This record gives sequence, structure tokens and C-alpha cells, in this order.
Amino acid sequence: MERVVQFTGPRQVEVAEHERAPLPPGHLRVRTRYSGISAGTELTAYRGTNPYLTRTWDPDARLFREGAAGIEYPVAGWGYSEVGEVTEVSPELVGTPGLPVPGDTVWGIWGHRSEGIVPAERMIGHVLPAGLDPLAGAFARVGAIAYNAVLASDIHLGEDVAVFGQGVIGLLTTRLARLNGARVTAVDALDGRLATARAYGAATTLNARTDAVAERVREATDGRGADVAIEISGAYPALHEALRSVAVGGRVVASGFYQGDGVGLRLGDEFHHNRVQLICSQIGGVPQQLAGRWTVERLQRTFLALVADGVVDVTSLVSHVVRAEDAADAYTLLDERPADALQVVLEF
Repeated sequence: MERVVQFTGPRQVEVAEHERAPLPPGHLRVRTRYSGISAGTELTAYRGTNPYLTRTWDPDARLFREGAAGIEYPVAGWGYSEVGEVTEVSPELVGTPGLPVPGDTVWGIWGHRSEGIVPAERMIGHVLPAGLDPLAGAFARVGAIAYNAVLASDIHLGEDVAVFGQGVIGLLTTRLARLNGARVTAVDALDGRLATARAYGAATTLNARTDAVAERVREATDGRGADVAIEISGAYPALHEALRSVAVGGRVVASGFYQGDGVGLRLGDEFHHNRVQLICSQIGGVPQQLAGRWTVERLQRTFLALVADGVVDVTSLVSHVVRAEDAADAYTLLDERPADALQVVLEF
């Protein structure tokens, strides 16, 4: 039997069992070891705020259409940060260069399920680097999201960068921005996360609830403001404060998954008067100016290579490893007590 974590309604989680499906041609079967929970995108489906639950995405027009939901409950197998062991390869694929073989530990996307049936082309080059803790493989996708935001930021050596949101992806963004030569100010509402941000290279930390963030950023930059701000939390007030914090003509990279109407975002204020560049970073693609050299696949592989080389630490961000059977408790933790958790990983 295969076990699948699914949402049966807003804030309702169950682990369903299904018969194992036969392996179709052109696919691998992978037995899951770990599956990381996204505390951003995934919680939108858990809470019922995800736009796909009320509208339909038209991939040809690149528009959401009103009137029908693109996905409906139960939402099964959500998740995009998996690690597991290859157990079966479709016979016609045996000997394909670069393809994992049975026994290999691989990373990829197949959702919160005890085993995945994955198209072979998506797994070429996805063997976990030798000696790397399997838990680290669960960070390939979230690391790529952070990496993508840093590429979109176009940071130059010595520039001032403010990173809003110090959850897992925000902390990785702070680390990558620092490695890219920035002087980083990390912003969050939780002091525990700010302490971790300092360990990840932030020169300054500001509490969004108690500090006048934009004013403090400008004071630290001789009144100029940050060259770049990266907003990763998905909160509209944070995006507004990011727009307030950058210099005239500065850049704000919006990498959070914003929900509903933009309450707290006033585009007639600093955004308008300081002619701020507002750029979206989303893991469906890389910055257009880099598309000739970079791909999402390269982002993921390069991030894991940095982890394997010891340049970026990810396993210390794992706050909880939870049995898949207890997935409901994991989501309740992330939803109701975010201060108590960072990366929560389901173990199958």
C-alpha cells in the first residue's frame, strides 16, 4: 500500500492509503525517506487561501479565470522537497546515461507520499552528492527559490541588501546574499529567527514589530536606503516596508506567495515617489536576462553543490522530523506556533 498525505478541507489533514500502481514506461519508482513541508505555499492549500482553490489558471493565456476552482479538496500529495531511494526502473531505461539506478538516494519532487512514480527525465542528475546527509536533499527546491531571488536581485559586491522574512527560505536568502558580497540586514518579527540570521551572515537584524525598519535601514546607509530589498515572507505589510527601505531607483524583489487583496500595501507612497523597481521572483523560471545560461534545474543542482561543499548549512534548520502518520500535528505546529518551528520534515 502507498500512503499519501492529503488535505480534505481547510485545516483538515489525513494520511490515505492506496494500492501501489504499476510502474509505467519511462518512469522510476522511488521509496520516500524524507519530505519537507513548505511553510509558505503549502500552508495556503492547508488554510484554504490558495488561488487555485477558487479560480482556474489558464496556462495558454497566463491568466486566472473566475468561476471554477482549478483544484478541489481532497488535495493529495502536496509537497515539493522529497528525498528517497530508487527501488525500480522501467526496463527500457536501464543503461540510460545519468539515470539513477536502484539503491541510489535521489532528490526531487513527487509529493508527500511513501513512494513516488517519477518521469525519468526529471531524475537525471538527481543522485544526492556523495557524503551528504539525506535530510539536506529536502532543501533542493527551497534553496533554489532563495537562489532565484538573489539572482533576480542583481546584487553587486558591497551593496546593502535587506531581507524581509527569516523563515527557512529567508535565512537561505540571507546566506546566499552574503556570499554574493552584500551587507545584509535581516528583518523578521521573531527574535529567535533573527538570532539564526546573524549566524547566517546578517550584519544587522531588525524586529519588524518593534523597530522602525525603513528608518533604521536609511540611518545605516547615510540616508540613502538599501540598494536592494528581498521580500520573502508573503506579507503585504512587509512588502510595503521593503518598498520604503530602498534607495531612489532601488530594487525590491517580491519572492513571497501573497494571498488575497493587498491590505497594507500603498503603492502611491514611497514606491511611486522613489521610482522603485518591483520585480517578481517565482520558481517557475529564472530571471529573463539569465535565461540563456541559468535554468531552475541548474539552480537546484548548484544549491546542493554549495551545501555539499560546506558553504551553506541546511540541516541545522531542521527543527522537527515528524512521522508521516502524524502529519496533521506538523501542519498544526506550522500554522499555529510558527515561532516554535523552522523546517519541518515528514519521515516515511
